[in-house]
Amino acid sequence: MHTNRRHFLKTLAAGSIAAAIPFTLRGESSTGNTLTILHTNDVHSHLDPFESNHPEFPNLGGFSRRANLINKLRNQKEHVILLDAGDIFQGTPYFNFFGGKPELELMTKMKYDAATIGNHEFDNGMQHLADQLQYAEFPFICSNYKFEGTPLEEKTQPWKIIEKGPFRIGIIGLGINPAGLVSPANYEGMEWLNPVSIGEETATFLKNEKKCNLIIALSHLGINSTSERPDSDRKLAAETSSIDIIVGGHTHTFLEEPEQIKNRQGKNVIINQVGWGGVILGQLDVTLNNGKSTFLATQHLLR
Repeated sequence: MHTNRRHFLKTLAAGSIAAAIPFTLRGESSTGNTLTILHTNDVHSHLDPFESNHPEFPNLGGFSRRANLINKLRNQKEHVILLDAGDIFQGTPYFNFFGGKPELELMTKMKYDAATIGNHEFDNGMQHLADQLQYAEFPFICSNYKFEGTPLEEKTQPWKIIEKGPFRIGIIGLGINPAGLVSPANYEGMEWLNPVSIGEETATFLKNEKKCNLIIALSHLGINSTSERPDSDRKLAAETSSIDIIVGGHTHTFLEEPEQIKNRQGKNVIINQVGWGGVILGQLDVTLNNGKSTFLATQHLLR
């Protein structure tokens, strides 16, 4: 996707990209109701816009622009949720000097509903992350990271349910295997579980036992499988049956439009990822109409 990045950004500069995607949603629905899913990933402490001389993103991004756009969309839309797929930390001096506090405080002001943990959240160790989470007034969802006996015990949740109009939304969080990415001392005592099996188990529980009609996975697995890292969003979509949407991160992938992957039951799973650095705010509008659903995907370039 790196080869298409500049073309993608040039296309976006003329206006937000939008793509309509047919989709089947489980459960009952009401005519004409729409859920707007706003999402970010891999912001990497870019509180300010990129510099004017940046080779890829001159003057793009920034928390202030994102907050303004989120407020505008919330005023336009009835049902809105705001999510992040990890790697909030690390990338600018803000993190080096303040350790993540301003990122989480500003995300709280923007009223994020949930986030998951990326590998860079462990850069200063689990105690540091646990200390910073006091500034987040929103939950971190980690379904396949087990933190018993560590500083992060009871600091995260395995799943969350949000209700908006006719939508009962189950949210899960799936983290990458930290081995080879994070210093072993920085996650000592944490247990990493297979994200595909745990993702399916948790999503099925939310669908069947908790009666959710939309399941969203916040994933920091990366979009592609490799020999070194076989777990990915595409594998997750193809090898599960209860996940509807994957909001991805880790690979800094600029998708011109969301991907559709057939799951084990032959139904489409939507995968979206919006690059990195906070230059784009992703938007997925899910509209229920007489038992059928349509997605409208929009990528907002922040300039």
